[in-house]
Amino acid sequence: MTSLGERSIIFIRHLYRTRSTNQPSQPSRKPLRPWVRVASSLLMGFALGLSSPGFAEPYKAPRGPDGIHPDLNGIWQALNSAHYNLESHVAGASVEVRDGPHGPVPSQATLAMGSLAAIPPGLGVVVGGKIPYLEGAAAKRAENQANWAKLDPEVKCYLPGIPRATYMPYPFQILQSKDSVFMAYQYAGATREVYMEDPGEAPLDSWMGWSYGRWDGDTLVIEVTGLGDQTWFDRSGNYHSDQLKVTERYTPSSAFHLTYEATIEDPAVYSEPWTIKMPLYRRMEENASLMEFKCAEFVEELLYGQWRRNPLPRPDFTVQPSSTDP
Repeated sequence: MTSLGERSIIFIRHLYRTRSTNQPSQPSRKPLRPWVRVASSLLMGFALGLSSPGFAEPYKAPRGPDGIHPDLNGIWQALNSAHYNLESHVAGASVEVRDGPHGPVPSQATLAMGSLAAIPPGLGVVVGGKIPYLEGAAAKRAENQANWAKLDPEVKCYLPGIPRATYMPYPFQILQSKDSVFMAYQYAGATREVYMEDPGEAPLDSWMGWSYGRWDGDTLVIEVTGLGDQTWFDRSGNYHSDQLKVTERYTPSSAFHLTYEATIEDPAVYSEPWTIKMPLYRRMEENASLMEFKCAEFVEELLYGQWRRNPLPRPDFTVQPSSTDP
């Protein structure tokens, strides 16, 4: 079925064709009267406006296994630079820098990585632009940035937590049945169960938290609590306390996209709740699947190599394993 805008465009074309076929061939044809030209232009603009996405009918996703709610099954991935910094940012020399003679230069820990450790620019995903840190709380972010190699949990392949797991540069999979939702992440083999009935309070804090899901129309809403304070939000040191609560929203916006929103609440660190928003893209390869990336074994030398009987040479800095290693 054609839209009103499309039908209007067809009608305008019909008028022009009728006019040209009803008049005999002439060396030069009279131009359209001014009011006809104005009316045609206005009608054409109106038609194009109606056919634009703003006037399009809202996307209605296919129904899922229960026949009621949208089908979110699939492999999804964020394509942005939020994993470097949630806020808008310009390109940078490195994820960890030190003062140089003419501006920041890579730290000793990242110098050998060259451009691999450089920060690409990003438009940011924070609604409103800025993270509302409490006065004094931003100082810890600056400390985290200055000691990225030692402090970022990603360096040690610790579980990423929520929402960071969603926009890391790795795919994740949503597995949805009639009455349950499960999420698996390629990074570090992380997983989480989304309880679709209230599971009560989290029995203890954990890296991936305690997820309670419900449907709000075609949006899957997940409240995540029980998160410890060890995870970060990105490679720029944005952090939280153990009072963190994350409310996620997954909304189908086309056959190939989900709109992802996460509202962050943490009164110990932020002056008010704040939200990030981004599209998630469906992986469309014929053989799309999560592959194994259990990186813990790849950082054994970094974390424990110094205790070998015959240790290998190490860089000038030392990364110590956390007392809360998973």
